[in-house]
Amino acid sequence: MVTTIQVSEELKKELHKRKMFAKETYEDIIWGLLEDTMGLSKETLKDIKKAESEIAKGQTTSLEQVKKEFKIKWISRLSLQSKQKKILVN
Repeated sequence: MVTTIQVSEELKKELHKRKMFAKETYEDIIWGLLEDTMGLSKETLKDIKKAESEIAKGQTTSLEQVKKEFKIKWISRLSLQSKQKKILVN
């Protein structure tokens, strides 16, 4: 069900300033603000504790291992920019 709410012009302007992209709705912005005030779920807290325990035990994966496993070739922002310049020049 959709409903309409009334807000002041001042609040509307504040909500508009918080848009991260043009098509973001006021509902998206309000949900984002509400999420900021909500606590973490029990499941999320449990996952965080598990991750902290794994880190303490040294059960981690390096970036190099992840790149190798997923066959990721690292592209730096600098090399990407130089490639874009070459494309623009050609």
